Amino acid sequence: MAGRFEARPGGGAAVALDEVEISILRSLAVQLLELIGPGDEPAEGEDPLAALFAEGPSEPPADPALRRLFPDAYADDTDELRQAASDFRRFTENDLRARKRQDALAVVRSLDELSSSIASGDGGKGLGEGLGAGERKAGDADGKRNENENGNGNGDEGEGGGILELAPEGSRAWLGTLNDLRLTIASRLDITEDEQSERLYRLPDSDPTKPMVMAYLWLGGLQETLVETLMA
Repeated sequence: MAGRFEARPGGGAAVALDEVEISILRSLAVQLLELIGPGDEPAEGEDPLAALFAEGPSEPPADPALRRLFPDAYADDTDELRQAASDFRRFTENDLRARKRQDALAVVRSLDELSSSIASGDGGKGLGEGLGAGERKAGDADGKRNENENGNGNGDEGEGGGILELAPEGSRAWLGTLNDLRLTIASRLDITEDEQSERLYRLPDSDPTKPMVMAYLWLGGLQETLVETLMA
């Protein structure tokens, strides 16, 4: 999974993805949506404006992954700080959940659009029209390198590949979701510090967490290169 984001002329980012990568990213984003939970729809006859200003929970989530996504605003060393954290959560968590949900939905929809483009036979080319020749070659090279590393070995571009292009707003949604996915997986892997990620590169193939570790590292590479495009 050697894909990396490249900056687009005029803003935004683009990345070459094959069908397997599209499927993995979509599955992870859907699982994130399930973890975050559905939005609270106003009950029948309820004023939508009142629902908009409804208070959220005052206590942190029980799930460790959700606690990573929705941490306390203040350390709970004193009763005063615990109360401040509770008040802050009550008035902000619903909005934060909604934003994370919107970002993940944007990721799913963009991947579905890419899959539809591939299925229509244009291989995602319509999504890649803004790429310069050098950027397109870089995406092609990543795809070929990925095939060789996976033993597919003839150096030809893999079937089902396409180029996902993102406008600046879409890049920010993707960045938020990539970060949320990494936080969630880090929680499941019990990674609490960046230094601990070094040990992940030394895991044997027989380790049952290896697939999740590989996803964590791959998402990190995507996140890093996406940040670079936003800073370009």
